[in-house]
Amino acid sequence: MTSRTDTQGSVTTVYQVSGMSCGHCEGAVSGEISRLPGVSSVRAVASSGEVTVVSAAPLDEEAVRTAVDEAGFELAGRA
Repeated sequence: MTSRTDTQGSVTTVYQVSGMSCGHCEGAVSGEISRLPGVSSVRAVASSGEVTVVSAAPLDEEAVRTAVDEAGFELAGRA
């Protein structure tokens, strides 16, 4: 995982998700993670397995894992 705090006070974290293979997969993962409190944007890329999340504060990794599981994929960790 890579995390950084932006100058506006938001946190950008990159996660690695296994199993995504298409745009539908990206949408499913993005949709579930975007429901977490404090999340302002999510960008999933199936080809690399990377999911970039911008949030107001650092997210609980277990909450992110649960959201990814709900979408039908596996959180491999932080990129």
